[in-house]
Amino acid sequence: MSSVDRLLSAIRVVLVRPSHPGNIGAAARAMKTMGLGRLYLVNPARFPDPQADAMASGATDVLASARVCGSLAEALSGAVLAFGTSTRRRELLARWRTPEQAAPELLTEAGAGREAALVFGNETYGLSNAELESCQALVTVPASADYSSLNLAAAVQVLGYELRRQALAGAAWPQPQIEAADLAEVERFYRDLEERLAAVGFLDPASPKRLMPKLRRLFARTRLAREEINILRGILGAATARGRDKID
Repeated sequence: MSSVDRLLSAIRVVLVRPSHPGNIGAAARAMKTMGLGRLYLVNPARFPDPQADAMASGATDVLASARVCGSLAEALSGAVLAFGTSTRRRELLARWRTPEQAAPELLTEAGAGREAALVFGNETYGLSNAELESCQALVTVPASADYSSLNLAAAVQVLGYELRRQALAGAAWPQPQIEAADLAEVERFYRDLEERLAAVGFLDPASPKRLMPKLRRLFARTRLAREEINILRGILGAATARGRDKID
């Protein structure tokens, strides 16, 4: 395996709720041509499927090794960075990137031996706001304003090309400044935080408004380190225990 292939092997492509098996196969083909081989599928409508195999052409090995997940959280477990993709910017994520800007961040994590993910949404609806909340930034392809809709496989190809182009440039990817937390750990912290805020009456579960999305955006800007996650969860645990003591 070449150094470029090793670098790209740390980057997974996540397709969320793909509705047509042919698009899964075409995305797998786009991945393989760019040296990407790790495909994760979140609740695909139909998979495996002969149409996926037919559209994959010579990339059926990518389909054979694809991991089917029941949730986006499962698909991102083990990764420390996830970039969602969209044809338009969203308020939900303050950070957004072009493919050219996103590639170095993904490759930096890969160069440090950590895993990163590119997340693509459903062909018709894209990623929901809830799904985007699991990502640290949004990648938008600067397509024509008159018609910005990209086929799923084309979007995978564009992002894959930019990753491979920059990986082949042979840049010395800097060591990340923090030991970023696993995204599964981050999600557990968000769940604990939401539960604690509800318990103290700061968040009304019946009318949460946009409190949690705003808090997610706040923490996403900082790229939480593993040590920081441990501190924050420790604070929540201590506050919870103190609250129980007062009740007792």
